[in-house]
Amino acid sequence: MAKGFDCAAPLTKTLAKKFREGGYEFACRYLVPSGWKRLTKSEAAAISAGGLQIVSVFETTANRALGGRAAGLTDGAAAAQTALAVGQPAGSRIYFAVDFDASAKQMDTIIQYLKAAGEAARNFRTGVYGSAAVVEAAMAAKACTGFWQTYAWSKGRKAEGIHIYQYDNGPKGLGQPIYGVNVDLNQSSGDVGWWNTLTTIQQPDGCAGEVNDYMLNKEDANKIIAFIQAAYMAAGSAESRTEFHRLADELRKASGQAVDGEK
Repeated sequence: MAKGFDCAAPLTKTLAKKFREGGYEFACRYLVPSGWKRLTKSEAAAISAGGLQIVSVFETTANRALGGRAAGLTDGAAAAQTALAVGQPAGSRIYFAVDFDASAKQMDTIIQYLKAAGEAARNFRTGVYGSAAVVEAAMAAKACTGFWQTYAWSKGRKAEGIHIYQYDNGPKGLGQPIYGVNVDLNQSSGDVGWWNTLTTIQQPDGCAGEVNDYMLNKEDANKIIAFIQAAYMAAGSAESRTEFHRLADELRKASGQAVDGEK
């Protein structure tokens, strides 16, 4: 169990070091293309130098996920591009925020958003931030691989199998003041998908390891895809064809190409 926080305010190396000395291991920051709360390349380096891991969360507006698949494709691509610009290594995770009290009727649209974001965020794993209901719906639909639950809107429930739990966001949701910064408090467990700029990422087994920057060659990927397409044509069931289609798209993402359905 690791102690961490999320905040909108940018952090300096000095602040990051204070939090690390205070027992915090990770900081969750906003991975967005613009705006005052965005994580920058220089801040990512400062946080890393201060000894903290970084958790990336993409959020432009609280209810952006209600834009469904179209919004997910746009946001996934923007998140991946921004991640590369700030030095986030491939293989780490980007969480997409569902920052409101989502109803059961809205879940299908939210799932479409999350799946599309995952398709478009090439070379990165994806996750969701939201209430217990949102996290559980995303788990059931296999919409992503990372789950960050907030206690807000969760009616006292805590979902099983989550990677991060936000358990305190201060009076009136304005955060707790620590070292002069208003922060929400979090705990993590398992494969969080955090990262830093010092060439290590959180691996699936929970152990830190060297970043692998290797990308599959486009020509080789397309040769393999041709074999998969032949198997697709010969498949005897819709389930098999769906799986062959998914595998081909994974190869496209691994070689930096657009997945089927993207422009």
